[in-house]
Amino acid sequence: MSTNTPLPDLSPAVCARLREAFLRAAYDADGVVAALGGAAHSALGRGEPEPARRASLDAGDLGTFIRLFLLGLTEPEKSVETAFAPLSAEAAVAAGVLKAGPDGFQAALDIRPHGDEEGSWWVVSDLDADMLGHTVPEDHVLGVGHASLSLIRATSRRPVGSLLDVGTGNGVQALHATRHAQRVTATDVSARALALAAGTFRLNELDVELVRGEWFAPVARRRFDQVVCNPPFVVGPPRVDYTYRDSGLAGDDASALVVRQLPGFLNDGGVGQLLASWLHTGREDWADRVARWLPAETDAWFVQRDVADPGLYVGTWLRDEGIDPRSPEGRAKAAAWLDWFTENDVRGIGFGFVTLRRAAGKTPTVVCEDLRQAYDDPLGPEAANWLDRVEWLRAHGDELLDVAFRVPVTVLLERVDSPGPEGWETTVRRLHRTDGPGWQHEVDELATRLLAGCQGALALEDLIELLAAAQGLEPGELAAAALPVVRELVRHGMLVPAGPH
Repeated sequence: MSTNTPLPDLSPAVCARLREAFLRAAYDADGVVAALGGAAHSALGRGEPEPARRASLDAGDLGTFIRLFLLGLTEPEKSVETAFAPLSAEAAVAAGVLKAGPDGFQAALDIRPHGDEEGSWWVVSDLDADMLGHTVPEDHVLGVGHASLSLIRATSRRPVGSLLDVGTGNGVQALHATRHAQRVTATDVSARALALAAGTFRLNELDVELVRGEWFAPVARRRFDQVVCNPPFVVGPPRVDYTYRDSGLAGDDASALVVRQLPGFLNDGGVGQLLASWLHTGREDWADRVARWLPAETDAWFVQRDVADPGLYVGTWLRDEGIDPRSPEGRAKAAAWLDWFTENDVRGIGFGFVTLRRAAGKTPTVVCEDLRQAYDDPLGPEAANWLDRVEWLRAHGDELLDVAFRVPVTVLLERVDSPGPEGWETTVRRLHRTDGPGWQHEVDELATRLLAGCQGALALEDLIELLAAAQGLEPGELAAAALPVVRELVRHGMLVPAGPH
């Protein structure tokens, strides 16, 4: 499924003129929403383009860009020449931005606004299968999809000196990185991806170093303060149908490779964040599997967001490449894929986020946990705070009894009462953190009473002694039972130090 399509010529001169045209027309994230209106914009997001087409007819040059790049429609030469000025339609075709047809011009690339809280960029990618009318070629450069957006939200944005984006694709991770990193380097194995990413950066007047090569090879012997990676994490037989999703490695070996190698490219204390997939087999627990990938002296937080049934997984990715699972081709591919899963005893495919930190000379903390509930807050700030809390616990591991803790106001205690012989009886006590990812912990009555005393006034040891005396328990035994619970609640931000006692 290779392609002989020539690379676009997104030169600095072409991008400067295109940028001028976009700015003049207000072709940005806010401009598009304003032109279409909320209802039509929402309809477009649902895959219903007609309301957006109608709304765009009164939007002048902005409407032309919307119909070309967002709706995939043909525009007459006069409208194109007016909207793209000072870039001529002929120059846009020569650059690979547009293609000429008998009735006018169509988009040859997907160029669309992408914004954050601080402003708007343009992202250059390839047209998807719906726009092309056929399956995409092997070197297809994906647009900003759900996986990209989820990694953006899961990435820490604390200021850093240097950041590496491995497998940059259209460059969207690097775009966001320029907000908080002084220097950004992006790599990709695909020449086409690098050409489109270069266009993305030139359009946005950003200086990003681009280097070509597989995995970490282009930056051998270099280290960074932060590394982000959205790897080709689709699991299954070792094949490459599409470079944006298939690694050519079997099973979850692509995710394992990144987890094993990434910490070696971090400065001490540096942080890596990536999307990953892992196999659930009948031979081992998934947490044991991914923990084996880790190099020494690496803090790691594996957060499992979903587990897919093998049959559902295969059908989803067949549709991703535009193949009907009911077709002869779809049935043959599904059979080979499912045979591989059966041969390797695959019961499910886990997917989620991985946060890594190089912790040279320290005893690492490795935590694997499920986070499949829905939540609204981005995970990036939580990941950064999780690393802070891990470091605090490492520094105070032998002194927790001397610390005065408090329960944040964002943590609530929920009770479930059931009718019993003497009236209502509490059967479940659950702590619920109402911000971040919404962590929940079930606790017993003793833990509930201990936490009620955590108001920042008394050290944990004093609270345990008071509770032990009230319950007729041995303080040492109660402390041994309480400390693991305290550590877990601290890691999840549900119990915070109020300062030394």
